[in-house]
Amino acid sequence: MIFTSFFAAISQLGDARFLKVLALGVALTLALLVGAYAALLWVIEAMVGPEAYIPLIGEVTWLNDLLSGASFIFMMVLSIFLMVPVASTITSMFLDDVAKAVEDVHYPELPPIPRASFGDSLRDTLNFLGILIGANILALILYAMFAPFALFIFWGLNGFLLGREYFTLAAMRRLGRAGAVQLRRKHFITIWFAGILMAAPLSIPLVNLFVPILGAATFTHLFHQLQRQGPSG
Repeated sequence: MIFTSFFAAISQLGDARFLKVLALGVALTLALLVGAYAALLWVIEAMVGPEAYIPLIGEVTWLNDLLSGASFIFMMVLSIFLMVPVASTITSMFLDDVAKAVEDVHYPELPPIPRASFGDSLRDTLNFLGILIGANILALILYAMFAPFALFIFWGLNGFLLGREYFTLAAMRRLGRAGAVQLRRKHFITIWFAGILMAAPLSIPLVNLFVPILGAATFTHLFHQLQRQGPSG
């Protein structure tokens, strides 16, 4: 079921509307990464002066380094850590558009529904983002204590958190908040493993740029399959 949903999402990449949302999502993701990285370089230079040196970059002059080839490589490495909150934000912003494109093609029998209000979307985005950032800050202790297993801890933790967010947002469109939470609890394990499938590529530079939109599409499919399956799981 999980892989069926994932490959169904990939199969729609050629759809013009889906491709448009995907391009916007990737562009915004890159913009957020560049912005975060520029801010990091500026803070480093402001704190330690223009003679600062960091691996892969060398002497920090934040504007020049931002435009350099080595800087791009360093930013891609940094994206491993930044992409979890970025993925959460991008998914929250574009899920309605992605879900509608998916449903129009794969579930045309469903009635149309209104978009979520900006206030509700912003509240959900900030709530999920706060939980993700807080949990990952606390997880730094586990990464240090169990360094050989840090990657697996990263996948497990963020798979749980992203799966929870993606599924809740997808299900809320059709079931409302209470219905989404109820269905999520019934299929807790399935949703967690689907979240891990999304979290694992987040640790791969460049590949991780496509995860937020593909995740939104995958969990839209997963929601409809679980809803049709009934209360098992």
